[in-house]
Amino acid sequence: MLKEKLQKALERQQLVIIIYMSKLGKITKRRLRILEIRDDKFRAYCYKKHAQRTFLIDQILAIEPVIKKENEII
Repeated sequence: MLKEKLQKALERQQLVIIIYMSKLGKITKRRLRILEIRDDKFRAYCYKKHAQRTFLIDQILAIEPVIKKENEII
């Protein structure tokens, strides 16, 4: 289910917001642009860190697309 949502976001070049739990148990909210999906992980540009990061799909707690409102700058 999560992998399909990531795939749709990749195909549509749509930003997503995820709630992510790190290996150490820290929970963060991230805004991402998906770049590549491979097996159980994906690579994305993280707007919080201003860098490309690799995430484990199993560590995603929630995902939703970013809906851009008219005249909004992302």
